[in-house]
Amino acid sequence: MLVTLIIVCEVGFWVLLALGLSLRYLAKRPRAGVAVLLCEPLLEVVLLVVSAVDLRNGAEPDWKHGLAAVYIGFTVTHGHYMIKWADGHVAHRFAGGPPPVKPPKYGMARALHEWRMSLRAIFGAGIAAALLQCAVWYVGDAGQTASLQAWQGKMGIVAAVSLIIAVGYTIWPKQAPAGARSEHERAG
Repeated sequence: MLVTLIIVCEVGFWVLLALGLSLRYLAKRPRAGVAVLLCEPLLEVVLLVVSAVDLRNGAEPDWKHGLAAVYIGFTVTHGHYMIKWADGHVAHRFAGGPPPVKPPKYGMARALHEWRMSLRAIFGAGIAAALLQCAVWYVGDAGQTASLQAWQGKMGIVAAVSLIIAVGYTIWPKQAPAGARSEHERAG
């Protein structure tokens, strides 16, 4: 049941996003669109409550509870970013808005972008790890929480890899091709 709910939450995220943006730009009802978009966090609250109730009712903690915590953590840190990204594209396509700003491709600007994305991933992993720790305390039986603690280790790996990527872009920034650099220099 928990895996089904995670899938329903993911599908629900995209359905609410499409509905909210459709109301905002196609139906010309921006307030209604914002109201629908503000319902997005309710999906994670429902998932959190159902996970806690499942554990309270005696379910043995396993990978499904870990996946639910990870889903919640990453939705908290990446959900707004995805909504803003989609909003920019829909506004441009259907409402005459400016073209969405693309992430920088080269140099330190790209490194800064990678740091922002890495921090998002690190915070998502941290939220997931904290939720997992709360579940460990909630269950209280060290013999039953090995699966949850394994997910915490995976979140540590996610955080480390994200940090390595950001450091890599900082130490070895991606350079623009020679033609692109000369065009940029002419524009400046």
